Amino acid sequence: MIRLTLSICILATAASVFSQEIGEPGAPLRQRLGTVKQSIAQDQLRLKQYAWTETTRISLKGEAKKRSQADCLYGPDGKVQRTPIGNPPPAPGRRGIKGKIVANKIENMNDYMDRVASLVQRYVPPDPESMQAAFENGKAQMSSAGVLAFHDYVKPGDSLTIIFNLATKKVVAFALATYLDEAKDVVTVNARFSTLPDGTNYLETSVLNATAKKLQIEKTNSEYRKVAG
Repeated sequence: MIRLTLSICILATAASVFSQEIGEPGAPLRQRLGTVKQSIAQDQLRLKQYAWTETTRISLKGEAKKRSQADCLYGPDGKVQRTPIGNPPPAPGRRGIKGKIVANKIENMNDYMDRVASLVQRYVPPDPESMQAAFENGKAQMSSAGVLAFHDYVKPGDSLTIIFNLATKKVVAFALATYLDEAKDVVTVNARFSTLPDGTNYLETSVLNATAKKLQIEKTNSEYRKVAG
């Protein structure tokens, strides 16, 4: 099972570099933000030329519960279309009261995961327009090390931290901290990126933790291939 330490690394980096913060948001931050926005927009456009395999691993209370794969590509509406690979797992065979209890628990967890997924989609991938809005509202900071940090990005008290390589002009990683209905229902995502041979940047691995339910969802994207245009 993949284990990332990005959140620790990112927070440690942010703590050191923001102690040397570059003044008030202004021209340097605007320029850096423009570079990041352009990079993300270009990569998102290039990714629409590709199909890939997404592997998902779900753990609950530290116990592996499900592994699945899907073929992915962008549809005409700009959203990712997923086609499951292989046969779905058999449904629980219990009957009677215990069977209903199990079915209710599964339904509730599926509903919870759907809500978490909808929430995360508001952050991932980072949206250039949302980043610009955060900048204009004074909700963005920058460091000399290529770290961009946004707060109150979608919800009050949330944060999105982006590590950007100034040399390659590519996003390296990001860390997200947000919540569902209440602040105690914390949802975090740590992700890292890789680059295809043609220079297209893509989200390689992400780890989502929903602490209230002790739920972890790991996703790995691989086997990128060009699709007919």
